[in-house]
Amino acid sequence: MENTNVKSLLDVAEILLTYKSNVKPSLRPKVNASRDAYNIFLENWDSKRIELVEQFKVLLLNRAQKALGIFEVSTGSTTGTIADPRMIFASAIKANACSLIIAHNHPSGNLVASQVDVALTRKIKEGGKLLEIPLLDHLIITTESYFHLRMKGCCDSKRPNRFDVF
Repeated sequence: MENTNVKSLLDVAEILLTYKSNVKPSLRPKVNASRDAYNIFLENWDSKRIELVEQFKVLLLNRAQKALGIFEVSTGSTTGTIADPRMIFASAIKANACSLIIAHNHPSGNLVASQVDVALTRKIKEGGKLLEIPLLDHLIITTESYFHLRMKGCCDSKRPNRFDVF
């Protein structure tokens, strides 16, 4: 009887990491600049919600800067949403991403970055350095345009040949 009790105290869940894409590597879109990322995000954003509620998403990229997929981190209200860095990096690690681009929409159509946006960008950038999954950019998007926080110096890349349009 005692052996069963000891065994149950030592039982733990097995964690299995897997990733399977339904898109052939040759068909994945390449992201060379923030405009490419904006187009991918906009094409995959729910057009019925982009002007209704704020959402936060992450675009995961492989070593060739081809899109592996988009993960929706959160959906909030008309004035904000919560972006948990753990969820951002959990998705990146699960997809074996080599870099990432984050984005959120402003339902108001305002393309100005708040202090919260800048602080979050810096936090994700630092986490990316630690995990060796660099943050390439943070976009604020609307149906008409976008603003990228790289312009504010929040996301400087160590890869000079990539995102060289900035």
